[in-house]
Amino acid sequence: MTASAPNLRRLALLLAGLAMFGPFSIDTIFPAFPVMGADLGADKLAMQQTISVYLIAYAVMSLVHGPLSDIVGRKRVILAGLVVFTLASVGCALATDLVTLLAFRALQGLSAGVGLIVGRAVIRDVLHGDDAQRLMSQVSMIFGAAPAIAPVIGGWLLGWGRWPLIFWFLVGFSVLLLLATWRWLPETLPRESRLPPAPKKLLRDYAYIALNPRFQRLAAAGAFNFAALFLYIASAPAFVLDLLKLDERQFGWFFIPMISGMMLGAFVSGRAAGRISGKRLVNIGFACSGVAVLANIAYGALVDQPTVPWAVLPMTLNAFGIALVFPIITLAILDMYPRQRGSASSLQAFTGLVLNAVVAGVLSPLASHDPMHLALLAAAFVLTGWVFWRWETRRGRTPPDCPQTPAELEPTGQM
Repeated sequence: MTASAPNLRRLALLLAGLAMFGPFSIDTIFPAFPVMGADLGADKLAMQQTISVYLIAYAVMSLVHGPLSDIVGRKRVILAGLVVFTLASVGCALATDLVTLLAFRALQGLSAGVGLIVGRAVIRDVLHGDDAQRLMSQVSMIFGAAPAIAPVIGGWLLGWGRWPLIFWFLVGFSVLLLLATWRWLPETLPRESRLPPAPKKLLRDYAYIALNPRFQRLAAAGAFNFAALFLYIASAPAFVLDLLKLDERQFGWFFIPMISGMMLGAFVSGRAAGRISGKRLVNIGFACSGVAVLANIAYGALVDQPTVPWAVLPMTLNAFGIALVFPIITLAILDMYPRQRGSASSLQAFTGLVLNAVVAGVLSPLASHDPMHLALLAAAFVLTGWVFWRWETRRGRTPPDCPQTPAELEPTGQM
């Protein structure tokens, strides 16, 4: 498919919006955790499960979104996901007890990944090489605003009404995306390129991808690197309200610097496409994340009470590094399987989501009461991600540094 420059800009905006409704589902409710807990009779640990339940459902369904889009087309799957997400958000808004809320949060998770996962396949359907990296970076730059905007919106909505208003906002946002997708998203996977609905073959393909050591190394490198930042995102209610001593309308102090770093990194990644090799960009990204987590540890050792802006500035550099790493690793994974991009995107997302669910449901509740515990755990994640990346580069299989066409990219089964 060849798209004109204006259509590519519109596509970048639309794909970024589709990717945003997942983070919006997590971050908009952070400021409302205390009042939601009071209304529903839930403590902090129970409220944390509204994130972990969402992420577990997101992870499980992420295994379906991609291959389903390989079979029936990208647009149909995205539209169906948006319909389910809208209905789930209505259920959350009307929930009067924690069990009901968790059920509809799980339904949100089952549908929320469709925009991000299938959107990656759309990008690789449309473009290749440096052009794909630029579009991926543009989407990442716009999408990066979501975690910064979402809690601020949540705080404002909480000031105007009760916490269900936040979920009604998600209903409105998903309806707008549904209309925009129906009107403007092209179908990028023609019928002749779609896979037949063969469950046994799908399972074999999944096993083939998942057991490929190169896929495992790349997926783990990206997942652990991002987990260092997600640890703080999942811990945001405790970090902002308890450790930084801010109120529910001041989540911007936490998220805006972080997401500014991510947007700047995505911009740099797009500008560097074709000028700096993918391997070098990833190395620079991991170096930035490493400096950031070391700065966090040093700050935690020097002060007893963290304050803004110093407590959040290292996260800006960490987010910048992640934004350099993400497009290169993602495109390298998608290019390994040109006829199964949806499945490859799903498995990559599943790897990250399972780790994020553990972070949100287990590690964050254990570490969020102490800034030093958070800093040390984040450093361990960055180090682990870097080890997997170094393992991959030492195998001599780095992401391609020059454009390749789909015809040149055939799965070889090589490890």
